[in-house]
Amino acid sequence: MIFGKYINKYYLKNAPILILGLAALILVDYFQLFIPELYRMVINGMNGDPVLVNGQAAVFDMEFLLDQVCRPMIITIIVMVVGRFLWRVCFFGSAIRVVTDLRTCMFAHSKELSQEYYQVNKVGNLMSLYTNDLDTVQECFGDGILMFCDALFLGLLAVIKMWRMNHFLTGLSMIPMAFLMAAGTTLGKYLMKKWEERQAAFSELSDFAQENYSGLAVIKAFVKETKELMMFRRLNRENEDINVEYTKISTLLNIMVTLFVESVICVILGYGGYLVYCGSFDAGQLVEYIGYFSAVVWPIMAVSMLIEKTSRGKASLNRITELLDAKVDVKDRGGVQDLPSIHGKIEFRNLTFRYPDGEYDVLKNVSFTIEPGESVGIVGKTGSGKTTIVDLLLRTYNVPDGTLFIDDHDVNTVSIHSVREGCAYVPQDNFLFSDSISGNISFAFDDENQEAIEDAAMMSDVHDNIAEFKEGYRTVLGERGVTVSGGQKQRISIARALMKHAPILILDDSVSAVDTKTERTILDNLKKREGLTTILIAHRISTVEQMDKIVFVEDGEVHAVGKHEDLYRTCTAYRKMVDLQKLEEEAGEE
Repeated sequence: MIFGKYINKYYLKNAPILILGLAALILVDYFQLFIPELYRMVINGMNGDPVLVNGQAAVFDMEFLLDQVCRPMIITIIVMVVGRFLWRVCFFGSAIRVVTDLRTCMFAHSKELSQEYYQVNKVGNLMSLYTNDLDTVQECFGDGILMFCDALFLGLLAVIKMWRMNHFLTGLSMIPMAFLMAAGTTLGKYLMKKWEERQAAFSELSDFAQENYSGLAVIKAFVKETKELMMFRRLNRENEDINVEYTKISTLLNIMVTLFVESVICVILGYGGYLVYCGSFDAGQLVEYIGYFSAVVWPIMAVSMLIEKTSRGKASLNRITELLDAKVDVKDRGGVQDLPSIHGKIEFRNLTFRYPDGEYDVLKNVSFTIEPGESVGIVGKTGSGKTTIVDLLLRTYNVPDGTLFIDDHDVNTVSIHSVREGCAYVPQDNFLFSDSISGNISFAFDDENQEAIEDAAMMSDVHDNIAEFKEGYRTVLGERGVTVSGGQKQRISIARALMKHAPILILDDSVSAVDTKTERTILDNLKKREGLTTILIAHRISTVEQMDKIVFVEDGEVHAVGKHEDLYRTCTAYRKMVDLQKLEEEAGEE
């Protein structure tokens, strides 16, 4: 059995089903112990010894066989078949429901965790929690209840019957069992440690494989297949070594179980044979006693298996608990209200920000205002803090009170959901799902409005490209959209954001992979949407020079805000950037 703060509640939640399974298990154990008595009657009857039924001698004939042996045996078999089916359904079915609910809780919690968590924890490691670790917990929950209860009730009933037959022989039989329990407990702690190492090695192997699949094009381009294969072999060998070491300990435990069990059988045959020789036992009683001990063997083996499973289960549950205990850094405060209908005004007031694991401020005293319906470009060198500005607007990270406002509401006083609901976002990496193109564009909605999808695609100038595909808008994209070009991926992402019709549109360097003609077409189409507050992050000045306002950012500080002409005239650093880009364009044309 396995216990922990995230799994204890399921024992109570599934109590009726578990009690029913427990009742079926006890009934099976009780009837199972009738079989050695039947063996005794048959052996004694065939040897001509007295056959006792309820303390009275009976004649061993065909009628006796049918009434006292065959009929009880059939009833016992029927009860055991039905009972075993019932407890399997109860125990194993409950384990599946527990893991299903636990997996849902894990996924729901994972969606609430901040970017900081995923910067530290890799995808392969997280996926191993949802596969290997949850499978281990499921096995430990279902099999654990079975083994614990079966070992307790079947073992206890069998030992009682053995004790009634001969005290001294039973005492001798239990001595090796005590040593087995002590050895199993000691090895169990070591098994738990090795299982944690095994899971960590598997996670590292999964991380490496997932990263290679995602970066396969880069690996091929740099002809590094051999190098990656050698690294994978090294990780695979480490995983093998840890698994072999774990298996050795597990096998040692099983060997010890077999050794102690066989030693007890030797004791029973030796001393029991002596009792038969002395007349204290007859042959039937010895067979009956061995039958009871055989019933004890499974509980003893179950205890050793339970030690191993519990060790693995605790290690896996500890890893799952770490995920569920991970702090949700970005969350609503108590009593916050949803934003009313958003008009699109955005204001930064002396905002200074440092990433949770950062060593310096990436934004310093940032202050500027975007009026409703304005189109604003944010430009600056790489690493100047442009993307951080929009990340804070989307509440990806926490911001200090009184530094960021939407429609004059401090973002910390309104719900995160309503802030994000009012924004349409096109990220730098232009992530697309393994779905149809229409499914990707209409991602913000539960149903697909084909007319609205095509309108959004036309606005982002990707409709003609989609029409050229054999399946059109029903074309299913590969993982992360690998089946379309970089420019098409960007424009599909823009169409997805435009279809949301949010009052605030954020484009984070989202036209960098398209030519200047397509870029101009997209920007002209955006201007047709009146009342839409647009924030466009770009590296090319030509992309934003027609915007209502440009925010020039350098080293985390806003150096200037205004129209292109004004900034070129008054801001030296901005003018230098513009001139350099013009020289690069002229050099490229030459």
